[in-house]
Amino acid sequence: MNATSTPSAPKSLPERSQVPPSDCWDLASLFASDSDWEAAFAELESQLGTYETYRGRLGESAATLLEVLQFDSGFSRRAERVAIYSFLKTTEDQGNSDYQGMKSRFQNLAVRANQAASYMSPELLAIDPEKMDALVADPLLQPYKLQLERLLRQRPHTLSDKEERLLAMQGEMASAAGNAFRQLNDVDLRFGSVEDADGNEQELSHASFIQFLNSPARKVRRNAFHQYYKEFAEHENTLAATLAGSIHRDVYYARARNHDSALAGALFPDNVPVDVYDNLIAAVRDSLPSVHQYLDVRRRKMDLPDIHAYDTYVPILSDMKKEHTWDQAVDVVIESLAPLGSEYTETLAAGLRNRWADRYPNRGKQSGAFSCGSFDGDPYILMNFKTDVLNDVFTLTHEAGHSMHSWYSSKNQPFQYYDYTIFVAEVASTFNEQLLTEHLLKHAADDNERAYLINNELDSIRATVVRQTMFAEFEKKTHEMAEAGEPLTVASFRATYRELLDAYFGPDFVVDEELELECFRIPHFYRAFYVYKYATGLSAAVALSRRVLEGGKSELDDYLRFLSGGCSKDTLDLLRDAGVDMASPEPVKTTLARFKTLTEELDQIL
Repeated sequence: MNATSTPSAPKSLPERSQVPPSDCWDLASLFASDSDWEAAFAELESQLGTYETYRGRLGESAATLLEVLQFDSGFSRRAERVAIYSFLKTTEDQGNSDYQGMKSRFQNLAVRANQAASYMSPELLAIDPEKMDALVADPLLQPYKLQLERLLRQRPHTLSDKEERLLAMQGEMASAAGNAFRQLNDVDLRFGSVEDADGNEQELSHASFIQFLNSPARKVRRNAFHQYYKEFAEHENTLAATLAGSIHRDVYYARARNHDSALAGALFPDNVPVDVYDNLIAAVRDSLPSVHQYLDVRRRKMDLPDIHAYDTYVPILSDMKKEHTWDQAVDVVIESLAPLGSEYTETLAAGLRNRWADRYPNRGKQSGAFSCGSFDGDPYILMNFKTDVLNDVFTLTHEAGHSMHSWYSSKNQPFQYYDYTIFVAEVASTFNEQLLTEHLLKHAADDNERAYLINNELDSIRATVVRQTMFAEFEKKTHEMAEAGEPLTVASFRATYRELLDAYFGPDFVVDEELELECFRIPHFYRAFYVYKYATGLSAAVALSRRVLEGGKSELDDYLRFLSGGCSKDTLDLLRDAGVDMASPEPVKTTLARFKTLTEELDQIL
């Protein structure tokens, strides 16, 4: 045996074909095979012409309107299965051109379906108001009454038949910027390898980046950070162009539909006032001194001369190992969710222990994590699970919250009302994170473990409330720049993002120049005005979790009714019924007050 060891060859991600089926999701609840998908696609395509048979007849009678609404709902339900299967298959390996082709074919079909149905809203809104009121009130249409009332609310933002058809025809073109970003980000970018703390070369990828940032060795964190962003710097002009294209699309559609701004247009479907968005930013801005205080506590307790972004992911007590296999993570998640009752936990346990989830990274797999529920299929979860990252256990319970929200809503609502909004979705997911934190704190072995968990909770609040609000403010500012005719370039994006980094991290934080490039790697920016819902969602979840944990059967029933509500009420009304008023800034302020209290406790313990 040699006296000195030689670093091993870089560990690379497996190909999709090398992953054991037991670690992959089973999409049979959607389609048993690609050929079954092809048959369903062909049948769906053959039904496109049915829309035209109802043109000009929507106001004939309640019976005719019921008929077309039932057809449209049935078509959408079948299309959902086709869409989700093709989407999920592309996420397994984004370099697989066959599945990219299936997804593209469905997108084309969806555009044609939107074109075929584009006359419906203008035709319904053109019906004499008195006659329309009578139709809406007809008992035959009771199952679709809320859907029709929501449509009528769209009257000021719905165009003529021909204009709607033109907008519908733009669907594939409008998604080009986002598609280009995803292909570049998930398939074409190559980050090389980084030497870990043991001297072994490891592949650097989206999935492993956070793992490197969790390394106790500062040199490893620093090297991974700079190497990762070097790749984004080399593509910054392309990335700026795709992001600008997405923002200009948002502004175009908002103006086309007579909204005051892209922000107002994005909030309109949820019936959420712009004040809710602005109140969130104001509340977080007011609490930034507490964030800066926490970052200084982190710097001091880690015994660092200064603090950089790559120092904010690793646990302060980095020598405390919290490893979980997949099965152990599932056990902990299920135990923590016991307050939600046996139906919830037994259903989730069966799904996670079998094949709801696609568990581990593989080459070409979409980065990050998500839940994708549907009316007829299982509520699938994509993970890139790593056994030595505690945050991945929190990610699992987060996505499980989404999946169980889908399960309850599809079980208790008809198709037209089962699909809940993103605004309330983030409540269900972060509620689960709160219960997991409570469970782990209750079973902490000593002060060190308690400090470790408090540190994790603080990082979760900072990531979910503070960081996502910074993202939300970036989206607001860049869309306002586009609306004012200001150029969206590499320089303007970086300057805008740098101002936010300086404000949110504080004067004593070292903001590396590369961190300005972070704005080019956030996938959510291609679904603008989405990220604020993470922050409002966690704030609501903190309030509701305390209500359930400290309450009884009534409080639990309120929460389970919320999960079962789908979109059967407006989002703010669903939350009020569950026990929290998100039209007020108080839930956000309460969560940030908890952040300050936990920071002070952490400082005392350590």
